[in-house]
This record gives sequence, C-alpha cells and structure tokens, in this order.
Amino acid sequence: MVFTMNSSHKPDPPNPIYFFEDFPVGKNWIIGTHTFTKNEILEFATQYDPQSFHVNEEQALLSPYNGIIASGWHTCSVIMRLNCDNYLLNTAALGSPGLSEIKWLAPVYPKDTIQGAVTILESRLSVSKPNRGSIVFLWTGENQKGVSVVSIKGVLMLKCRPAKINS
Repeated sequence: MVFTMNSSHKPDPPNPIYFFEDFPVGKNWIIGTHTFTKNEILEFATQYDPQSFHVNEEQALLSPYNGIIASGWHTCSVIMRLNCDNYLLNTAALGSPGLSEIKWLAPVYPKDTIQGAVTILESRLSVSKPNRGSIVFLWTGENQKGVSVVSIKGVLMLKCRPAKINS
C-alpha cells in the first residue's frame, strides 16, 4: 500500500521564482488547506504508524482521543505537501539541515480541515558563501475550529537571486 495525496507532482522549476531575498523576517502567509478522510488516515497509519488509535476503530474509541486520529507524521506530511504546492517547488532551495522542533498540539480527526501557514523567524546570508542564505521557518496547522494542531520549526537553505547583468 502506498500513500499518495490528491495532487499531481510538480517538478522543481528550471527557473525558480523565489530566492533567499523573498523570505524576510516576519513574512507570513497561508499555504492552503487539506481535509483528512478516515480512509487516508487508516491507509497512512497502516503503512507508517500502526498504533491502535490510528488503525483500530474499536480500540481508538477506548483511547483518550475517543476515536481514530491521524498520525502526527501524517499531519507533518500534509503540511510539507502544502508547502511544496504553495511555494517550495518554485524556490531556489538547496535543502535543509533539518528540523529543530515538531509539536503535535491537538489530535486530527477524520473530516478535520487543516489550514497551513508559514512564518519566517530568522534570515541570514552566508558569510563563507555569499550567493546563498538560510531562513528559519515556522510551519503551523490549525483545524477548522481555529485550534493549533501542529507546529514545525526548521531551516531552509536558499540561493540568492542572481545579479542582473547590464547590457
């Protein structure tokens, strides 16, 4: 069984439109929404996180969550996909050295709609490689009731915008 979202893959652009300079400290924006279905929650959890409250309805009813909930890793994967679909695949990204924090703040249930958002917390130009920089981002997700369900903090390395050559 393979988990897939209902979006088509967009290859990395040959000519990115977003560079390091496009992500100043304080910038924030909404990256989209996703509604979780029971079927996708069960499919993801069966494949990657088969704890009883993710895959067994009877046992999930006896859990503190009182029903099936999405794996936190599923929630993180959805937030990642929203980032890719909104802007990340159109950036001059050089990858990430990792995440410093993941918080699963509230359970995600079938039929919950999560709205993702990004905030840029820090931005630094590389001293040793001045054609690139790094940003510290905070990705968040809130459900349809305005309850925060996930928070992900990490670093993204980006190329700087190429200098324009005067002709």
